[in-house]
Amino acid sequence: MADAPDRPPTTEFLAALSVARNAKIGLAVGVALAVLAYVYRVFALAGPTADTRGSPVLFALLAVTLALAAAAVVAVGLTLVSAYRLAHEG
Repeated sequence: MADAPDRPPTTEFLAALSVARNAKIGLAVGVALAVLAYVYRVFALAGPTADTRGSPVLFALLAVTLALAAAAVVAVGLTLVSAYRLAHEG
C-alpha cells in the first residue's frame, strides 16, 4: 500500500498535543512536590508535630501516590492547554 501513512493517526494526534512532553513535565512536578511533602513531614521542618503516628515508609508510599496524582493532573492540564491552542490555531 503506497498510500498508507508512516505513523498511525493516534501517534500523530498525541505528537500534536505534545503528550510525551507534558507527561515528563507532570512527572517532574509530581516528584518535586512529593519530595517536598516527604521532607516536610518526615523531618518535621515546621517543628515537632503532635501526631507521631506513622512511619517514614508509610509517608514514602503516600509521597509516591501524591507524585503520581500530581503528575497526572499537571499532564492532563498541559495537554488540555495544548489542545485548546491547537483548536484555535487555524
